[in-house]
Amino acid sequence: MHIGLIGGIGVAATLVYYQRLTAAVAAMGEPLELTIVHADVAELIRNNLADDRAAQAHSYARLLRRLADAGCDCAAITSLGGHFCFDETRALSPLPLVSAVAPLDAFFAAEGLSRVGLLGTRVVMRTRLYGQLARTEAVALDAETEMLGQRYQDMAVMGRCSEADRQLFFDAGRRMVEEQGAEAIVLAGTDLGLAFDGTRDPGYRVIDALDVHVDLLARLATGRDAL
Repeated sequence: MHIGLIGGIGVAATLVYYQRLTAAVAAMGEPLELTIVHADVAELIRNNLADDRAAQAHSYARLLRRLADAGCDCAAITSLGGHFCFDETRALSPLPLVSAVAPLDAFFAAEGLSRVGLLGTRVVMRTRLYGQLARTEAVALDAETEMLGQRYQDMAVMGRCSEADRQLFFDAGRRMVEEQGAEAIVLAGTDLGLAFDGTRDPGYRVIDALDVHVDLLARLATGRDAL
């Protein structure tokens, strides 16, 4: 399949999707057909904070039409926070949308995880990843959701992570493990790889939701899976 990505939300996340998807498909020994379009992260933030799903869905639809014109067979949004209007977008999309959220429940269950901690945008943490986890319980630091969400948003827009932010996210994950019984911390924000970049061990298991999405996209790209 020719894969289409809505990128730019943010730029760092788009780069990671590109790097990991190309590497995954290359490891399968297949060529990759890929087109990326650039969305406006400031517009996404405004619509997300206002919960204006219709406005963001129409913005995505314009980009999805561009991907369809480029010959894409399916498309994906490279932001878990950007999935807040997934159903509204799917209703307008000329292409099948490949959710980054839907595969997570099955993945956690297959890993034998009964409870995970979430880091990401305000909405992702507040809704426990849009209420789509049925087989695994999700926890978050509810009293700190606003602060953590803002710090995540600022990092995503800048495209870089300060040492203070890294320590903040590492500590938030540690407290979900120690105080709330999380068996793993889920990077449910596609820019969190800036903080959890592998250069330091946070002391607990980390699952990058981006990797689960990329694996599915790679299997679709190579015909190993179907929509």
